[in-house]
Amino acid sequence: MSKITVEIICSACGADTFVRREPEYDGFVKKGEKFICASCGHRFPSEADVPYKQKKTMSIFSEADKFKKVEIFKSDEQGRNCRYCKHYVVNPFTQRCGLHNRLVQATDLCDKFEKAEEKKKEEIDKEEGL
Repeated sequence: MSKITVEIICSACGADTFVRREPEYDGFVKKGEKFICASCGHRFPSEADVPYKQKKTMSIFSEADKFKKVEIFKSDEQGRNCRYCKHYVVNPFTQRCGLHNRLVQATDLCDKFEKAEEKKKEEIDKEEGL
């Protein structure tokens, strides 16, 4: 029962066909399954002996066709956005710079950038009252 596919190439008749699973019972107790070729009726001794058809995987594109990683910011600009500054203040209606007291966007850059301290999850939960 580990195989999902039911397509086989029968080793007895050579047909490209399906395998039929039939339960075997001992009275009212199921003791296993029989694997039978749908074309010729050949019985396979076990599931391991069933010649399942392998799925062919086609790849249209190669590794060379994949896009290269795009770098938006230069290495010195990366992480110097207002969103990572300690003066960046966010509320539901606006985003402000606490140092200059003006409206800003998260992606704005500033000459007076100061990296914000990373808060631990416990501190954030404590501030939010969780």
